[in-house]
Amino acid sequence: MTSATDIELDELRARIRAFIAERAPRMTVRPGHRAPEPEDVPALRAWTAALYASGWFGAGWPEEWGGRPDAHPLTAVVLVEELARAGAPAPIGAGYLASRAIATFGSEAQKARYLPRIRSGDDLWCQLFSEPDAGSDLASLRTRAVRDGDSYVIDGQKVWTTNGQFADVGFLLARTDPEVPKHAGITAFALSMRSPGITVRPLRELTGTADFNEVVLEGVRVAADDVIGASGQGWRIATHALSHERHANAGLPVRLQRAADRLMDMARRTPIGNGPASADPRVRQILAALYTEVRVCRLLHLASLQRTVAKVEAPADGPLNKLFSSELNLRLTEAALAIGGPGALLAPGEPDAVDEGRWPDEFLYGRAYPIAGGSNEIMRNVLAERVLGLPRE
Repeated sequence: MTSATDIELDELRARIRAFIAERAPRMTVRPGHRAPEPEDVPALRAWTAALYASGWFGAGWPEEWGGRPDAHPLTAVVLVEELARAGAPAPIGAGYLASRAIATFGSEAQKARYLPRIRSGDDLWCQLFSEPDAGSDLASLRTRAVRDGDSYVIDGQKVWTTNGQFADVGFLLARTDPEVPKHAGITAFALSMRSPGITVRPLRELTGTADFNEVVLEGVRVAADDVIGASGQGWRIATHALSHERHANAGLPVRLQRAADRLMDMARRTPIGNGPASADPRVRQILAALYTEVRVCRLLHLASLQRTVAKVEAPADGPLNKLFSSELNLRLTEAALAIGGPGALLAPGEPDAVDEGRWPDEFLYGRAYPIAGGSNEIMRNVLAERVLGLPRE
């Protein structure tokens, strides 16, 4: 029997799907959290503004800043899924993360200054959290912010900063008190990326592209009025904002399903012996196992979403979903290269490239998923210690 909730979601999905089909910019969307080409940034800013203006993005914001009191709690999730299904770009930047922090902890002046510009696409944000020695263990960050009158002076280095080369504002975490326990001495800032003393350096990756950056901060001044919340409250603010980031990964099960479908289609077109690869018993076993795992990934994700809506989240949800999906993605891309043969190893533009040369990029970028957002080794420790109650390492 179809429930009223199912009907509501189907109607919501149909409306969002139609909006994307009509309004989404036509551009190539590469796998993962990638930086756009510079010439695409204006279109992505406009697309972000259109998503906010339509009410599909930011629906859960406070009503006085553009939120919708009648918004379905899964609007953001459905939006991200449909963007992935259509191969359309997501909103650019870390504004969704910063807006949650500012809407909850920011001053009224900060809300008035930043929230409208996030909605309009005028301000593109980047996330200045991770450091060379503080990635999975974010609380070990060393970037220092020292109070000097009405401002703070910031020195340090951030890394893995997506869109840092385009960003107008950074959501920064820095240590303001080195004498207290590490989680208690961190403060959150809204930092203009045009401030003197900021150097952004692209990091070239296995894929051959530079989607991330390192950001060096040398004597950078930020006004005390740009502290988000209170001094020393940064850890709480960051974890609150990140807890609402799950919807940003809602498209991953959909992307994995699309990848599995492309893999199946390639197997039907690729000859092995006297027939297609899809008829080979060994290949069929591989495909069947991957399709089963994609289905499991989707069900795990749906179960965690149901708990989110019911406000009974399980501590295993985030680590388990991250572990399973990132490693499944690797298995999918490895299978594609094995089944597709030499043509699957060719880059875009090569005459004999399979599927327009997308698989090498998917394979190489797939190495980032088990590291980004907390390495899988850390996720296993979280599950072992916090969920299973095993002793610490």
